[in-house]
Amino acid sequence: MDPCPFVRILVGNLAVKSPATSKPSFSGKVHPSTTPFFCEIKLKGVDSGRCNVATVPLITDTDPNPHSLAASFDFSKPQIRKASNKPLIKIAVYKGRKTSSCVFGSAKLVGKITVPLDLALAESRPCMFHNGWVSLAKNRNKNSPAQSLHLTVRAEPDPRFVFRFDGEPECSPQVFQVRGDVKQPVFTCKFSFRDKNPVQFSSSSVNHLAERKGWSITVHDLSGSPVAAASMVTPFVPSPGSQRVSRSNPGAWLIIRPDGDGTWKPWGRLEAWREPSSSNAVGYRFEVFPAIADPVTLAGSTISSQHGGKFTIDVTSGVTPANTPHGSWDLGSVSRSGSGSGSDFGLEQQFLYKGFVMSATVDGERKCSKPEVEVGVQHVTCTEDAAAFVALAAAMDLSMDACKLFSQKLRKELRQ
Repeated sequence: MDPCPFVRILVGNLAVKSPATSKPSFSGKVHPSTTPFFCEIKLKGVDSGRCNVATVPLITDTDPNPHSLAASFDFSKPQIRKASNKPLIKIAVYKGRKTSSCVFGSAKLVGKITVPLDLALAESRPCMFHNGWVSLAKNRNKNSPAQSLHLTVRAEPDPRFVFRFDGEPECSPQVFQVRGDVKQPVFTCKFSFRDKNPVQFSSSSVNHLAERKGWSITVHDLSGSPVAAASMVTPFVPSPGSQRVSRSNPGAWLIIRPDGDGTWKPWGRLEAWREPSSSNAVGYRFEVFPAIADPVTLAGSTISSQHGGKFTIDVTSGVTPANTPHGSWDLGSVSRSGSGSGSDFGLEQQFLYKGFVMSATVDGERKCSKPEVEVGVQHVTCTEDAAAFVALAAAMDLSMDACKLFSQKLRKELRQ
């Protein structure tokens, strides 16, 4: 399997330093300001509507601490070709607080900076576009120096395998590997209902007539051998007195793969639920099962049930295990290949999941869902690796249906 070329842009190590500010009496590097700084990070000149908002610490030392990632942007070869001649990162720094209606509604603009990019150069090797301090505004009064912003902007090649479902997962579609305009069949999927699941997890007793249970999808290679599967091990049921699957009692899938001796072993567990009140969001949490350690949470977020979105596992974006502080990402290093190089986060050493891991498109309700899955090339060493991510993408897509309000009818393929 040949991967597709991608380029990843990383923006981080943000900090504000104000020489005019007197040194505080407390010990430490980060100023506990009651008027925090925020920044808005945009990428101009490339086909992207993304905008990131990040908190920026006020520091007193010469170097920012901790090192952290504030934003990442990912681009395929076709997107790079469509980019303008001079794409750039644009950062606007504000001082103030968030409001419910507008992020910077009551904040004061401190300054703006831009960093030009050369994406074509980053296709073949890691590139550093900026690393250090820059003045936020021209200051005419020499006795009152301007505030400065520290940031790092770097880019690196990040090749990925791309897989595309040829139909909705519940319709037992083929799965193609996509590279440019070339599509090659690599897997087939078989959706079915199971009366007995391969592994059962304990859950609270539920007495509901309405439930969605027993769904499974098995991924086969072209020879017909099963290489991964996703099985619903906890039914999706509405919480008492409501039409929603609650976070306190989520439905769950077990992602399994062959163990080489004719048996199957669990690889990961996906939980999903409907967010409370009038929200149309579906919440999810995914954890992997290391061979010699407790389960580790790799992803957790929400996806709009109406508009869809992306299911993403990205360790460099601060998606860290529950109850574990965010790691320190050394964005200053460009000597190593792969996303998130230079991390001192224990997850990388223990479980070898680092950088961009995978993403899968998820369509909203009443839309024909044909997931497209991207997997970082460093996370695929065999067919079973790729198949496990494909099965996980199918489980997330099916969870959108399983989390529909129970007043809504499922399509016939999902009714036993």
